Formats: sequence, C-alpha cells, structure tokens
Amino acid sequence: MTLCLGLAACGGGGVHGTPGAAGVRDPYFPKAGNGGYDVTHYTLALAYDPEAHKLTGTAEITARATQDLSAFDLDLKGLDVGGVTVEGRGARWNRSGQELTVRPHEDLDKGETFRTTVRYSGRPPTITDADGSKEGWLPTADGAVGLGEPTGSMAWFPGNNHPSDKATYDIAVTVPKGLTAVSNGEPAGESTRKGRTTFRWHTAEPMASYVATVAIGRYKVSRSATKDGLPLYVAVDPTQAKASAKVLAKIPEILAWEKYNFGAYPFTSAGAIVDRPDDAGYALETQNRPFFPGAPDTGTLVHELAHQWYGDSVTPKSWRDMWLSEGFATYAEWLWQEDHDGDTADEIFNSLYKGDYYDAKEDNEAIWAFPPGKPSGAAHISDPPVYDRGAMVLHKIRETVGDARFYDIIQGWAAAHRHGNADTADFTAYVEKAAPGKDFTKIWDDWLYGEGKPSRP
Repeated sequence: MTLCLGLAACGGGGVHGTPGAAGVRDPYFPKAGNGGYDVTHYTLALAYDPEAHKLTGTAEITARATQDLSAFDLDLKGLDVGGVTVEGRGARWNRSGQELTVRPHEDLDKGETFRTTVRYSGRPPTITDADGSKEGWLPTADGAVGLGEPTGSMAWFPGNNHPSDKATYDIAVTVPKGLTAVSNGEPAGESTRKGRTTFRWHTAEPMASYVATVAIGRYKVSRSATKDGLPLYVAVDPTQAKASAKVLAKIPEILAWEKYNFGAYPFTSAGAIVDRPDDAGYALETQNRPFFPGAPDTGTLVHELAHQWYGDSVTPKSWRDMWLSEGFATYAEWLWQEDHDGDTADEIFNSLYKGDYYDAKEDNEAIWAFPPGKPSGAAHISDPPVYDRGAMVLHKIRETVGDARFYDIIQGWAAAHRHGNADTADFTAYVEKAAPGKDFTKIWDDWLYGEGKPSRP
C-alpha cells in the first residue's frame, strides 16, 4: 500500500459523507467498478514511449455523486500516481491493489458534479484473465494496444471500470513522429511538435470502459463514408493491408445489412483497426471501430460490427449478462449466412443441437457446459455456451414468434436501450411484453437458465 498526502489537503475541512463502495458487487468481478458516483466524461491526455514502454497520463474525470461522499475509489492497476486533485484542490489518496482511494478536501454532496484529476506514469501492465487471455496494455511490434474486456482498461487509465457506468470521452495520445494513435469516436485534430505527434479523438456517445481503446503503430488510416454518409475510419498495419483489403471493403455492405435488420446505427462513425496477428489473441468490439489481430474473415467482421448495437450501445449491466452481447453477435453471423447463400439459422441450430456442427466432439459438447444466462465463473464468460447457446435462445424466440415479430423485437430492444445498460431480466420482460399471448417459460427455464442439454419437442 502506498500513501500520499497532498500538501493542500493536510488542513482539510470536516467531511460528513461516507466512503463510496470499492466495487459494485459484480457477480464475477466484485472489485470492478466503484460505488458513490457516476462518471459522465473522461478527458485523457496520454504520452507513450514505445522503446521504454512508458506511459505518462493525466486523467480528468467528471462525475456526479450519487451519495454524500467522504471518499471514493477509482480502478487503476500498476502505474505510479503523481498526484490527485478534486475540484482543483489537492486530495489525499492511497493505493491498495487495483483500488485508488481518493479523499477530497471537502465532502461531496449527493447530486454534486465534481472533477477529479489524476497524474500517473509507468509501464502499463498486461493483465492475464482467468481464462488465460491477455488484456490491458499489450506492447506490439511497433507500438501498443489497449484492450479492456473485461477489466483491462484500468491498466492505462483510472476510472469506474465496470460496464454499468458509461461515459463520453476525449482522448489525446502523443507518440513519436511516424507513429499513429487511433482511438474511439472521431478524430479531433493532430499536431506535431519537437518530434512528437499528438492525435486527438472525441467520443460523443456513452461508452463502457471495456470497449475504449488506444492503438499505437505505423497504421495507414483511410477515411471514407457509407452511401448514407456515415464516416468510416479504418486503420491497418501495413503488413496486413493486402490480406485485409477485400473483407474491409465489405464494411459499408455489412453495416447496411445490419441497419436493415437491427435498426438505426447507434454511433456517429464506424470502421476497424487491423493489427498484426501476433499482437493480440482475439478480436474485440471496441466502440466505433473493432480491433482485429490480423485480417478478419467476413463472419468475424459481421460479429464485431453487430456488437455496435448489442454490447456497445446496449451494454450488459453486469458480466453475468454477457450472452446479451455475444449471443446476439453470434446470431448476427447466422443471419448473415442465411441471407448470403449459406446455411440457414435453423440448419446451424439443428447441427449444434445434433452435435455435428464442429469437427471435434469436445467442441460440440462444450456448448452445454452451463446455461448462457448464468456462466459458471469469471473464467467462463467468453465460453461457447455464452456465444452458441446464447444464439440458440434467440433462435427459439424466433421460432416462437415468427420472423416479423422477431425482427420487431431485436430492433425494438436495440432502440429501447440505446446507449444504455440492460440485464437478462430486462430482456425477458421486453420479449414477453412484445409478444403477448406467447409462452416463453420453456425457453427461459430450459434454454436460458437450464443446466445441460434441453429436450427439444
């Protein structure tokens, strides 16, 4: 534990509030997020030296107190804190694990909007998840990438690191001249001074911390637009340009198809970030422009772009609700195949149920390991039941209500919770209200929450 007392805070006035909770009691990541406040905006000024692997940052966090606060926590893993202010006045702070506890000079009243500034630096950590995957800050061949699912964003900026607290962002990244820094939202200018270039990005729509990203490298960035004027920003590592050109050219077509099926696109730009295959072990639905390690195939591109509706705009309230993100994006792949001369969604469902969809027996059996509505632990929130069996739940709904009402449901769901958060109970209630007279009991009991392989009439 490290303790620092800001000089301006030493004679602080009395406080009458109580400390905000360290963690929001997520069922799988209880230390993630914090109580007592709601973040509305992050302003991040970052500078990265790839040779030294050193990150220097200033985070200005604007939040609203949801209780009378004597202290509050921010999530920050590793990195050295140089100082903290609240409303411009030095604040006392201490570190314990991933918790940065801040005690303002004066108490904060419930409903009060306040601004916290944290100065920090060091070598940002790469975090190994419970399932063995890597997240946080990942050094790459020519830079680095920040990937946040489920908790990695705390490796490169302090914040309320839980999907239930979404905010807008301004991110400025300074890197050696010749490198490019890509982030979420839209570019807000760049400037070069003394051999270093600063790239500024602005995200106007609320964003969960786990889909925030910074990608630094020798990217070639192309700017274009869809037929209806949606700006596209696509950043590609030069080594992947040839391999990815054909599939990335499908982005306007895929977005048009997804808008037709899922409703209005929820953000003000789209695109992709394509890095080298060895730079990360997975694609991720980073908001506005998904990240891909190497050239994606069409199915993966469809999946990650579908997340812009389901996962990024409509964000799970907790990590237990991951199937609302991954099941939807997986079902989007099935629908794409159905509409583009591939197997129908019904054929894919039947093959999965029969157990001959995958080549390996263990892969076919893995989808029945646990119900999608209740993953068996933090190490399993990205396992096959969340993806495949989650998609099967949606297909059972489609079988029950018919195509016309099914598309009304998934479009209405995306619209009703646009830029917000929702959980599984919200979804089941929405479906039941949207299809009165239909009985979904067996779907919820057997397919969404039931253990093992359900019987199928």
